[in-house]
Parts: sequence; structure tokens; C-alpha cells
Amino acid sequence: MLFFFNYCNGQNKSQSREIIKEPHIVPKAQPKIIKPQGNNREDNIHCGLQDKAGKLWFGSAGEGVYCYDGKNFTNFTTKDGLSNNIVLSILEDRTGNIWFGTAEGICRYDTRSRTFMSIPIIVPNGRYLHPYTSTNNNLSAKNDVSSIMEDKSGKLWFGTTDGVYCYNPLQNDVGGQGIYFTRFLDHDGIINKSGLHLRQVQCILEDKNGNIWFGSGLGEGEGICRYDGKSITSFKPNGDVWVRSILEDKNGNLWFGGRHHGICRYDGKTFTDFTEKEHLSKIVYSVPSIFEDKAGNIWFASESNGVWCYDGKSIKNFTTDDGLINNSVWCITEDRDTKIWVGTRNNGLSRFDGRLQDPVGHGKAFTSFTE
Repeated sequence: MLFFFNYCNGQNKSQSREIIKEPHIVPKAQPKIIKPQGNNREDNIHCGLQDKAGKLWFGSAGEGVYCYDGKNFTNFTTKDGLSNNIVLSILEDRTGNIWFGTAEGICRYDTRSRTFMSIPIIVPNGRYLHPYTSTNNNLSAKNDVSSIMEDKSGKLWFGTTDGVYCYNPLQNDVGGQGIYFTRFLDHDGIINKSGLHLRQVQCILEDKNGNIWFGSGLGEGEGICRYDGKSITSFKPNGDVWVRSILEDKNGNLWFGGRHHGICRYDGKTFTDFTEKEHLSKIVYSVPSIFEDKAGNIWFASESNGVWCYDGKSIKNFTTDDGLINNSVWCITEDRDTKIWVGTRNNGLSRFDGRLQDPVGHGKAFTSFTE
């Protein structure tokens, strides 16, 4: 679908090399995350994942990345080579490298050399989008990277300030010449009758049928966008033009979390307003994350009313009354032991240690990992 070209110009080749920043100081490990002080006290744990080695990684909106080995947290920041301390997205690719989308471009962590590499976005026509400077004055110099997705072929997709970019590792890094990208919508074969821009895409997902779904971000108002391999189409089923999260569950249903109108579900034919159906007006404000655990429960992050869990029949709400560290929830992930980790405002991190069948109020369901 997308064709990558090679540079033959020596200057462009020199620009293409990754910017490698090796940690100069080994960060100090702590048993808990320390809450930020001063101007950063409202920062949140924005994204998380567990890597193939079993370590948990959490990206914060101002304090860099936290890596948890089961005993201690290690905090990596720009001092250790991270591109920016605002980390908006995390992905581990099939080779074990960990990619971070930051407020100043893309950064990759090589788990073998344990180094961070800031990666400029370079496209075949010569446009050079460095994380810190840009040769095109019409583009954001910082180039936020809000979302990352690896498709079935191994291609990586990045939702940035300037649009969606793709990188194919099978066609790059040849002979140490660096990484080259293509801008998705620059492909002439895409039918785009609505003139969609796909800027500020906050979430990307490839479904079981090979469709690529995009969630429109702040200021764009493009709603849910689907690329079926030929054309790209926009949907706004519940009137929400800002879509913050996408999930495909084990049954093939797609779930979308909006900024203003809550949750909708798509069964392949019809969109259903799940918020209205389940009378969930309390979480209508914003749903930054949707997650399915290994048992098939669907978890919803609410920016103001804690975390919600849907077992297919009923939905249960957990808040600070149940031990959650903060009711403003931004991300949800699961570890190998099927424990659910919840990232919140003020760099809060909680682990769900309760049981879903327990009645609400029966003890504290969460353990705090922030102090």
C-alpha cells in the first residue's frame, strides 16, 4: 500500500541518522512513584504497557517514563536520553524495542543496549520533521506523537501533529542509513472524498478484518475514521468529534471512548450509544482509555469518576472510596498475574487487588504505588 523510497542525496542521508542519547547516570530505583511537586503536580500517568520481559512501563505527562521490575520503579527522563518528559503513547514492537510518542517526536528504547534514540521523521520527498526543529514553518516544531500502532505486517503507524506517518522496519535501517517514513495521506491511491486530514490522531487500531481505525484529536473534529484499504470514511455516531480511545474486544466488537459523549460500540453494522444504553451519564465527560482484560471484562477510564468495569451483563464503578488513588483516570493495563494497573492524575498509580464479585465497599480494592 505504501511505498518507501531511498535517499541518494548525501546531505539527506546524514540527516537520516538517529539521534542516540546514552544514559549518563543510572537512575535511582524507588519502591513507589514520587508525586511531582510544584508546577507539575497535575501531571498524570498517561499510558502503560507490560513488555515481553515482564517489566511494566508507564509514561507520564511531565515526569518522563517509569519502569517497574516487580520491586522498584526506575524513572527515565530527558537526562537519560528521552526526547521529552511528556510521554503520550507507548508500544513494544515484535522485535522487543519500545517506542515512545512524546511531545517532541518519537523516541525508541533499545532493550539490548539500554539506550534511547530520538528519531526524526524523514519522508522520501525530503521534508524533514525533526523533533526539535522543522524546515517547514507551517508544521509544529515539536510534532506531538499521540498514538502508535503496529499492524499485522509489522508496519508502525504514528499519529502526530502533522498527520499519520508510517514506518516499515523491513524496508529501513539498511546499511545504517537510518529510518524513513511515509505520510499516510500522501498516497495517491487513497480515496478521501471528505478531505480528512488525520491530524492529532489520539488512537489507532487495526481490526481483525484489516481495517485501520483512527480517533480524531483536539481541534480536528473528524470523529471516528476508517480506512478499508481503498477509501477513508468518517463517522460521528454519538456526535462526539473528539475520540480518545479505541478497543476491539475478543468478540470483534469495537469500542470508542469520546471526549464529550462517552462510549459507543460498533458490532460491524451498527453503532450503539453504550453510555445512554447503560445509563452511564457519570462517565459521559471523557473516556481516555478502554481496556479488555484476559477474562474478557471491559474497563473504562473516566477523567472524573474513577474506573468502570463491564462484565458483559453489568457494570461496576470503582473510585477513591474503594482505594483508587485518584478519580481522574487516564490509562489501564494488565500484568502477567492478571492484575489491573490504573494510571491517574497527579502521577497516581494504583493496582486492582480486589475481586469483581466482591460487593462494593468490602474493603479496599486497590493498592497505591505512588507516594
